[in-house]
Amino acid sequence: MSQAQKTDLRNQPLGVRFQKAIGRDWQLWVLMLPALAFFLVFCYFPMYGIQIAFKDYKAAFGILDSEWVGLEHFQTFFSSYYCGRMFANTLLLNVYGLLFGFPLPILLAIMLNQLGLERFKGFTQTAIYVPHFISTVVLAGMIYLFFSPENGIINHLIEALGGQSIYFMIEASWFRPLFVGSDLWQNAGWNTILYIATLTSIDPQLYEAATIDGATRFKKILHIDIPHLIPISVMMLILNCGSLLSSNTDKALLLQTSGNIATSDIIGVYVYNVGLGKAQYSYTSAIGLCLNVINFTIIMCVNAISRKLSEISLF
Repeated sequence: MSQAQKTDLRNQPLGVRFQKAIGRDWQLWVLMLPALAFFLVFCYFPMYGIQIAFKDYKAAFGILDSEWVGLEHFQTFFSSYYCGRMFANTLLLNVYGLLFGFPLPILLAIMLNQLGLERFKGFTQTAIYVPHFISTVVLAGMIYLFFSPENGIINHLIEALGGQSIYFMIEASWFRPLFVGSDLWQNAGWNTILYIATLTSIDPQLYEAATIDGATRFKKILHIDIPHLIPISVMMLILNCGSLLSSNTDKALLLQTSGNIATSDIIGVYVYNVGLGKAQYSYTSAIGLCLNVINFTIIMCVNAISRKLSEISLF
């Protein structure tokens, strides 16, 4: 298409341009239909139910005929006794996960990229990918088994070194290290995929030129690998900042005990217990809506800061 044709197409009404786009690339639109249908059915249509956050929802009356209560549920949540503790626990878990979990996949990707033996490199990649496919229930069972005060291998090792057995699952101070540490073990390897793909797309001639100039391996990483990883790393950081109040509720619920509830009492567990346990659907919908608004605000702010400082942003 010539430049004149492109200019003429831009000047046409949106409906005409849309019809021409469908007529020109109808095969691609057909391929997109399943994905579009998925997002419409499971992501956009359910947004109709958001209004129950402002109503006293009763299943017998339905969404439309339930009584309107406005911001009552939001006021109830923010005035609840444990609201501050739940916000702090949820935020701390995600901040620790971001501080330790964000740079680790980048470091692993750089290390894997430096491996020369292809077979050993492939074996290492497979080994660090496997934990990602372990279900949350199995992972929680492994944590209980390995950190058991009587039969756990960790406590056996501590006792062999002259220490005393630790009740990891009872002490509140150990919940966050176990939660974050197990998440790193399970997902750090899987999260390297995007960074490894970025590194493998680098022109080999850059490394050859650096070798001719006498650059060491560290300088190649510093001046070739890292600059190529910065754009994708910044975008991933922005996305991760958009979930600072969204934790792995399943794992927190499975690892929660009466002893560590002071640190394991996060918003997701509270929503599960109140929403499904006590059938307070409107109340928990209000909490979920509030968290989504906060997460959306955070991601917009971080995106704006990134765009201003580094000219890298999602939109």
